Amino acid sequence: MLTRLFRKLFHHPSPESKAPGGKPSAFDTLNQQAPLRQAPSVETSGTNEIGTAIICREAVLNRQQKIAGYQFMLQEAAHAHIRTQSRSVLHLCTDVLVQNLARADIGALLGHRLAFIEVPDSFLAQPNLTQLPAANTFFILRPIASPGAPTVQDLIAHIRALRAQGYRIGIPDPVATPEYFHLVGEADLVCLQGPGIDIEQGMKLVRHLLKMAPHAALLVRDLHGMEDFDFCFKIGATLFQGPFITSRENWQERNLGPNYARLTMLLNKLRQDADTHEIIALFKQDAAITLRLLRYINSAANGLREHVSSIERAIALLGRTPLQRWLALMLCASNRDQPRADAVLEAALVRARTMELIAATRPAPEREAMFLTGLLSLIDVILQQPMEHALETLAIDDKIHDAILNDQGPCATILALAKACESMNVDRIVAAATACGVDPEQASIWYMDALAWTLTLQREDG
Repeated sequence: MLTRLFRKLFHHPSPESKAPGGKPSAFDTLNQQAPLRQAPSVETSGTNEIGTAIICREAVLNRQQKIAGYQFMLQEAAHAHIRTQSRSVLHLCTDVLVQNLARADIGALLGHRLAFIEVPDSFLAQPNLTQLPAANTFFILRPIASPGAPTVQDLIAHIRALRAQGYRIGIPDPVATPEYFHLVGEADLVCLQGPGIDIEQGMKLVRHLLKMAPHAALLVRDLHGMEDFDFCFKIGATLFQGPFITSRENWQERNLGPNYARLTMLLNKLRQDADTHEIIALFKQDAAITLRLLRYINSAANGLREHVSSIERAIALLGRTPLQRWLALMLCASNRDQPRADAVLEAALVRARTMELIAATRPAPEREAMFLTGLLSLIDVILQQPMEHALETLAIDDKIHDAILNDQGPCATILALAKACESMNVDRIVAAATACGVDPEQASIWYMDALAWTLTLQREDG
């Protein structure tokens, strides 16, 4: 499946088959071909050390608040330092990112979703770019204040050549980046920074884009809250990026309906080790949940040779711990009619799987606790309920409760690392990985493998 495609690059095994800490052979190969640490041909202020390189991604939502795609980035531990480096350093970093994504068969991984990749303007001539799938890829130009920029004529020629192959080109705000103003008519995407937009500037730019590039999408980045999203939605933005996706609001307690109540009751009964007949009786009270359980147990992913038609047999084959996980997933998916619900659920699943992979060598009950900690750490955003209220109805372990609410306990440090992997802040990732005793690059590999697992899970469910 798709996870195996990603493992071709990252070579990450299942939790049962490999201990954390060892560097995967695919990354060793990649370092030989485009070394991150020993780059003698690149000047880096007197040192050949680029630093820890970590692949990060951030979701991009459309106007329906569904995931349209992801921006992928190669972040360096010395990020502020790297920003001042020569074009050759930035070309090297971009090339490593492109190779990573190409070897991961990113087109198969994403399906219909898009990949947004920022590249130096002088990198558009590199043939490696065409290793990426044209149907899925936006190249967003990045200006560099150093010698070697392409001429206007050459840049336009490169843009048109890539667009002729099906790739799409994005540019930063042409007002803030006047050297790209002449490219508006060539652009398929214009990127703005959310915090810097006011109503007058935003409306003026939108009108200009409608006139100069009516086919171009407008992506607004760095949106922190739903108020920011609402504002940019109203001025006509089409794509949205930033921490607003999992932002918390002042929700009021509300009735989540009988489906949620039934799932909660089933989870609590499993946690209390209730009799199987009692659990079966609860399933029988909700035909929809029962049908989903039977569909799940009979799915091709489970590889059973028999057709399961009874709740009792499904529970026996699945086991109580996997059943608890499945019910938790159903609980988190019970509010999917709300805006952002799918995006937040995906973030929770990636976080949960990341924690499980980090805890690969621990006993199965501990790995399960890690998974549930990650999954439930966004339950308030998923259900749009205050966290205390969302958790109080679930009879969860104290260590899960303490990690989510108080940042304390054995699950808390790994939860902090999973959150750090989402942040695109390499210093934070390195600090959190050090606290967990794992290699930061390995943590990044687990995080990307968790994304592949989540996309596979969602496709199978869909």
